Amino acid sequence: MKLSELKNTQRKKRAKRVGRGPGSKMGKTSCRGHKGDKSRSGYKRRGGKEGGQLPLFQKLPHRGFSNKRFKVSVYEINLGRLNEHFDDGETINKETLMQKGFPMRRMNGGFKVLAGGELTKKVVIEANRFSKNAGIKLEKQGIEFKTI
Repeated sequence: MKLSELKNTQRKKRAKRVGRGPGSKMGKTSCRGHKGDKSRSGYKRRGGKEGGQLPLFQKLPHRGFSNKRFKVSVYEINLGRLNEHFDDGETINKETLMQKGFPMRRMNGGFKVLAGGELTKKVVIEANRFSKNAGIKLEKQGIEFKTI
């Protein structure tokens, strides 16, 4: 096979030629029906209009309380990832995680240690939160950890 022997296997779809007489099956009204806004050139359908029915956005409540601005984002990290990035005797806290390239700046709620993976190195962990299973694993292995 050579580059010059390649053939295009896909067919191009022809553009619909509208308004070219009655023999084209799309003549006279050009598939737009008779009269009305939709048959005119320049017609645009407005979003939200429901043709006399009360629009949905008017039925929805306009007041209320959202807890979104009080949400605290927490960075979650598994024990296995800590094992990959840290050596024996190191202290793991927000500053050391940022030095290793973890995206901690956006997390105003600190970080939480989860139980995924295994931590085989003797380190000191200073985190804002620990999952229940992570705490149990760390206690079994005798690894020192503190909640800030």
